Amino acid sequence: MRVWIKRSLLAAFSFGMIGAAQAETLTDAFILAYQNSNLLEQNRALLRAADEDVVIERSALLPVIKFVSQSAFQSPARTTAGLKVDNWNTTHQLSMSLTLFDNGQTRYAMDAAKETVLGLRSALLQLEQQVLLNTVTSYMEVIRAAQAVSLGQSNVRVITQELRAARDRFEVGEVTRTDVAIAEARLAAARGNFASAVGDLEIARETYMAVVGRAPGNLRWPSAPPMVAKTEHAAKALAERNHPSIDEAQHGVNAAEANIRRSKAGMGPSVTSSAAVNLDDSFESSFQGALQLNVPIYQGGRLRALARQAAARRDSARAALLQSVVNVRRDVGTAWARLQVAAATTEASRRQVSASQVAYNGVREEAKLGSRTTLDVLNAEQELLDARTSLITAEVQQYVSVYTLLSAMGLLTSEHLKLGIVTYDPVEYYNYSSTQAPISMRGTKLDKVLKSLGKQ
Repeated sequence: MRVWIKRSLLAAFSFGMIGAAQAETLTDAFILAYQNSNLLEQNRALLRAADEDVVIERSALLPVIKFVSQSAFQSPARTTAGLKVDNWNTTHQLSMSLTLFDNGQTRYAMDAAKETVLGLRSALLQLEQQVLLNTVTSYMEVIRAAQAVSLGQSNVRVITQELRAARDRFEVGEVTRTDVAIAEARLAAARGNFASAVGDLEIARETYMAVVGRAPGNLRWPSAPPMVAKTEHAAKALAERNHPSIDEAQHGVNAAEANIRRSKAGMGPSVTSSAAVNLDDSFESSFQGALQLNVPIYQGGRLRALARQAAARRDSARAALLQSVVNVRRDVGTAWARLQVAAATTEASRRQVSASQVAYNGVREEAKLGSRTTLDVLNAEQELLDARTSLITAEVQQYVSVYTLLSAMGLLTSEHLKLGIVTYDPVEYYNYSSTQAPISMRGTKLDKVLKSLGKQ
């Protein structure tokens, strides 16, 4: 039996012995998860890609300069003044084109792109909340599973002692063979439950590793959780002002409205200019320039269809905004109710453990006097074990419920938790990519920014 216990415990704790010497706090886990999350890295890159949409849209009103060198072959060879010239004809051209007026299409396109960027920033913040909530959940699950293993090990030890006592009493005729068989059955069940608890701990450790980025060490029970709103109404009001999903939906509405203005501007005129310098293989040069006015008259209903499509998408975005408010209020209400239930369950479980402990101690003493059977002792011990297990589960659930409520309120962020680390700043890359002069050292500076982000 002792060999079996040692092997099971070794299987459960072997991955974490390196970090067991130093306690690991929940804040440590938050920091590691924030720094190691591939999901956050993925969406930060997507946000940087969206930042470039602003630059792409702005380029429509900036000059386009091109150099083209062309060599063409013709047969038979061309002649000049009766003389044959080489079959190859080479020309060089330097050209520039510029949109002078587009009725506001580019400006509205930039507005839509900027609103999309702001919405993606809010989406990134929402993902950050999910990563941190997963961290809390996996952290507390490792603690719960580890304590379940400890209770299971203690239960096996106690029932082993009860079985030994039942056999001794059977030898002197105080109990029957039935009492011994009951104790043996309970011991087999306890061993099975212990093995299951060990397996649950290994699963919890794997989940923690996937979320945080490394195996858990000696996890410390967290200190008092952060404060939340005093009332459910206050929590919902705070969530409506702070939750990133609402902010993301609002920017979606703003982008849709900008696209409506863009589609209407597309029905108006535009003015473009162009200039080119040509040089042939005889070193003869020429210059040409043009100014072009474009006025759409009829395009088969395409432009008005685009305007109606943009309006429909605006209506969809507005409905999504209203629904996001409903969802946030629902999530806050649900999280609030679960927190109240968890708190009440924890208090009830504490009382249950206290009463079960008194009952167990009494039944054992009465069994020594012969007024209680082995089955009575085993039942009392099982009730005490169930009560302790319920208390651990309730305490873990109460702690997780606090952070779930914070997430529902939009406050489960690295900034609000004050983790004390350098966090990702989405504004830095945007400022370099979208606000500097189009002809500058922007490319070099962007390379430096990307290197600082660890992307190159």
